[in-house]
Amino acid sequence: MPPSKRSIEETWQSRGALSWLLLPASFVFAGLAALRRGLYRAGLLVSVRLPVPVVVVGNITAGGAGKTPLVLWLVDELRRRGRHPGVISRGYGGDAAGVQEVSHDDTPARVGDEPLLIKRRAGCPLFVGRDRAAAGLALLAAHPECDIVICDDGLQHYRLARDVEIAVVDRRGFWNGWPMPAGPLREPVSRLRSVDAVVANGWEGAAAFRMTLQGDRFVPLAGSAGLGEMKRLHAVAGIGEPQRFFDHLAALGLHFEPHPFPDHHAYVAGDLAFDGDAILTTEKDAVKFGGLAALPVWVLPVTATVTPDLAQFVLERIDGRPPA
Repeated sequence: MPPSKRSIEETWQSRGALSWLLLPASFVFAGLAALRRGLYRAGLLVSVRLPVPVVVVGNITAGGAGKTPLVLWLVDELRRRGRHPGVISRGYGGDAAGVQEVSHDDTPARVGDEPLLIKRRAGCPLFVGRDRAAAGLALLAAHPECDIVICDDGLQHYRLARDVEIAVVDRRGFWNGWPMPAGPLREPVSRLRSVDAVVANGWEGAAAFRMTLQGDRFVPLAGSAGLGEMKRLHAVAGIGEPQRFFDHLAALGLHFEPHPFPDHHAYVAGDLAFDGDAILTTEKDAVKFGGLAALPVWVLPVTATVTPDLAQFVLERIDGRPPA
C-alpha cells in the first residue's frame, strides 16, 4: 500500500480523530443493517431457499479474514466424504454482469480474484453474481450433481437462505470495534452468537474451531525463470492483511522488501517495477499479475488445516444430527 495514502484499515486500528468524525455515519449504517436483518427475520423480506443445503462462510468485519483458504479446505474435505460441492461468490472486483460461471481461463477483471483462485485450485463448479441466490440456482441448473453449495462471503446476504453459518475471525479481531465506516464491523460482535461455528484464524478469542495456514514451497508463475541466489527479494501482497503474508515469509527465514497493497488491488506494470532478483507473492495476487512483472515471480500456495473436524460438524448439522 503506497505510504503516501492513509488507508481506511489504518483508521480502523484505533478510535482516532477520523473514526470519531465518521461515527455518525456508522450509526446510520448499523441502524440500516439491523433493520434489514430484522425484516428478513420477520419474513417481510423473503429469502430464497435452494433445493440443496447451503453453507455460508463469511465474517463480520470488512476485508479478508481467511475465508478463501477455508472454502478450499471445506471443498476438499466434503469431496473426501463423498459429497459434490459447488461454490458461489459475489465475484468482488469482477465486471461480469448478472450471473456467470467461472472457468479456468477466466480473468480476475471479469470474475474477481478469489473466485478465479478457487476455480483453479479446487476445480469445482463455481458461479458468481451479486445475487447469490440466483447464482446458486444457476449453478444447480448447470450442475445437478452438486448436493451442497458453499457460499464464499455471504454472511450478510440474507436473500440466500442458509443451513450452516461459519464466521471467520483473523488475528486482528474486531479492530476498534466500531461499525463501518468508523470501524470495520459489518455487523455487531454479538452476531457471532447466532452463527453455527466461529473459526479463529490466528485470533486469540473464544472459538470452537482453529484454522492454521501452512505453506513453505514456492512455485514459479508461468514464464518465470529460477530464483537463482535469491539475494534481492520483493514480497507483494494485496490481501486482507498483507502483514500476515510477510510474517509467514519471515518465519521461513527469508529476507525481503515488503510491498503491501489494498485487498483486491488491480495491478499495473508500475506496481511491480522493482530492482532485484525475484518477486514473492500470494496465489490470490498471482492470478492478477499476468505478464506485468519483469522479474521472475514465485508464488507461495498455502493450505488450511482446521481443528477439530469442521467438515464433520457441517455434515452433522445438515443431516440433522447434533454434533458430538
